Amino acid sequence: MSETTTPARRRGGPQRVFTVDRTEQVSPHLVRVHLGGEDFAAFVGEADPERIAKTDKYVKMLFAKPELGLTPPYDLEALREILPLEDLPVRRTYTIRSIDEDAGTMAVDFVVHGDEGIAGPWAAAAEPGDLVSLSGPGGQFAPSTDPAIPRLLLGDESALPAIAAALEAMPAEAEGLALIEVGDADDEIELAHHAGIEVRWLHRNSPAGEAAVHGTVLLEAARALPRPEVLPEVFAHGERESIKGLRALLHDDWGIDRRALSLSAYWALGRAEDGFQAEKREAVGQIFPE
Repeated sequence: MSETTTPARRRGGPQRVFTVDRTEQVSPHLVRVHLGGEDFAAFVGEADPERIAKTDKYVKMLFAKPELGLTPPYDLEALREILPLEDLPVRRTYTIRSIDEDAGTMAVDFVVHGDEGIAGPWAAAAEPGDLVSLSGPGGQFAPSTDPAIPRLLLGDESALPAIAAALEAMPAEAEGLALIEVGDADDEIELAHHAGIEVRWLHRNSPAGEAAVHGTVLLEAARALPRPEVLPEVFAHGERESIKGLRALLHDDWGIDRRALSLSAYWALGRAEDGFQAEKREAVGQIFPE
């Protein structure tokens, strides 16, 4: 994915400044950053309890060019008066993997591909004591507590934190399937889940070194599934074009009601978050045609 440096504008609540507590290399392309600090208590204590309980809860993080020496929280209005647009902090959206209230930290997972983008390189280089500004949380999905409802979870690396959290929150009797697309076997991670849930990893990269277009392997695997007799609870998030294809399958073909689907694009191939968010207001960005 490519990124641009369109400046952030204020939204999503007040900025909170978190401190990097530690980092983990979860897989070759996934870095988990544990964030804490003095603002943790206010962030959790003032958040909507229903949003904190969502398994797809997310934050909006602000990143500034390190060479500018800016220190969060950022006075965006003042910075607009003195900096060119390309030097203003930019906003990126990330799912909260987990919150540990006893430790006073939360974990956020970052997909990292070398020096590509803004947030990934920051996470790869993050050290204890580093500061980051964020706002939130948002979130809409949590799995049903009814053990009789079958489950279907679909996603790529960007959806891994939310899928992992949803698996952990399901009742012990839950049954269903998770299809997760990653680069190759090295990108698979340990996921805690109940015995009735099958986790099936899908690889874009072939042994011959060829790579499928992002999202196509997931979509093909979903299309190969038989139409279930009992329609499942669905969480499907990932690359935009693949999510559009999943909408056609799950809603148009299988007949799952739109209100029963947690179906959303987390990103779009060839778009930075700024362009991706702007396109949500256009036809190209619509998952469900109007």
